Amino acid sequence: MIDSKLDPVFMHNEYLFRRKVFKFPGAAFHIYDRNGSILFYSEQKPLRLKEDFRVYSDKSKSRELLVIKTPQIIDFSPTYYVKDATTGESVGALKRKGWKSLVRDEWIFLSNDGRRIGKLTESSMKRAILSRFRILAIGLIPQEFIVLSREGREICRIKQHFNPFVLKYTLKIHDQDPPIDRRLLIAGCILLLGIEGRQR
Repeated sequence: MIDSKLDPVFMHNEYLFRRKVFKFPGAAFHIYDRNGSILFYSEQKPLRLKEDFRVYSDKSKSRELLVIKTPQIIDFSPTYYVKDATTGESVGALKRKGWKSLVRDEWIFLSNDGRRIGKLTESSMKRAILSRFRILAIGLIPQEFIVLSREGREICRIKQHFNPFVLKYTLKIHDQDPPIDRRLLIAGCILLLGIEGRQR
């Protein structure tokens, strides 16, 4: 059931994520709707041993919407906990599968009580392997990810844009009421830009 208290910015079915180039230290991301209107601005806190991402309503950072952070320090398979900054609600978590991600990026979606509720993975093993040879690093063969429910049903798809200079992803959510919290789906894309994108 759709949460009627959820901020309307989380109710879109299509988002464009863009990683800002040449921001140091840290990283910055802009998220737009399909018409090009800004919905979120996100920053990775610089010079932190424990990774910390904040999501705001715009670049002024006057209203914080999400906090994405891990309590672990330099962990190969970290878990990132997602909190709604407006309500204080714990939304769930995403765990990076470190060893599997050496060959094919994979993240696990977790509920508040630690249950596995879905996964995010690269849609093609062939593309995943090519990316390890840096062929995808310049955007010549854009990456594609899928999010699957616990039962294996595709919930959404994330496609990288063909662009050798700017890292961009489009997230398309198939259902109006997906079985994974929309805030977790947004957080997953930000982590792709921040963690996986940094390694490309």
